[in-house]
Amino acid sequence: MNEFLRLRIRAFGYAFSGWWYVIRTQRNAWIHAIISIVIVVLCLFLNLPARDWAVIILTIALVWISEFLNTALEAVVDLAMPIHHPLARVGKDVGAAAVLISAIAAVLVGIFIIGPALWQKIAPFFAR
Repeated sequence: MNEFLRLRIRAFGYAFSGWWYVIRTQRNAWIHAIISIVIVVLCLFLNLPARDWAVIILTIALVWISEFLNTALEAVVDLAMPIHHPLARVGKDVGAAAVLISAIAAVLVGIFIIGPALWQKIAPFFAR
């Protein structure tokens, strides 16, 4: 196996190790995982068009990326500042705010994309 390929495989290993670290250590990552799975299953049920899928996938990725970056920021802050410092708290709070903003955006995207399609599927059950 050539060196380039071996280094790429090793890089993927590092990335999956980071992903597993987030899943193992961050409670909110479990919430993101469950919601991501539910949304994908719901989108399959609704048979959404490709453009809607693209937006949903990008939105799910945005939330995960925010969670990963927040976890990385928290780890670096903890390493650099083992004692409590007001600026360390600011860094952690701002990272958490980024996750919150991405989650709120994801909910809004879900309402705009999944909401009408879901209502169209379930509305007949409410008609008299």
